[in-house]
Amino acid sequence: MVCCSIKYAADRFGVIGETPNYLTYYFDESNIDEIKEELKRIEESLGEQLKIMENFFNKGTGYNDEMLKENNIDENKLSDYADYLLGEKILKCIEENGECSFDAEL
Repeated sequence: MVCCSIKYAADRFGVIGETPNYLTYYFDESNIDEIKEELKRIEESLGEQLKIMENFFNKGTGYNDEMLKENNIDENKLSDYADYLLGEKILKCIEENGECSFDAEL
């Protein structure tokens, strides 16, 4: 006997379905201006750190806290740098394909 109220057909067989733990994104050419504006805001926020991070991370090696300090990388700005890289990928995808869509885990 199923313990909980049945919502979906497969729930009848003893397992209750779970809500997906991801977000779905869709961008197209109408989003290009907004993407470019946000990239510019991030560039301004990162300032000199942007070039420092690009040079460091383009080497393709892993990193740790000590390596970040040795290379004068502000750990508090790593998230912004990661967002910047994502924004660049989204923009490139739209420019090449006219649209960009993906799922992101929560």
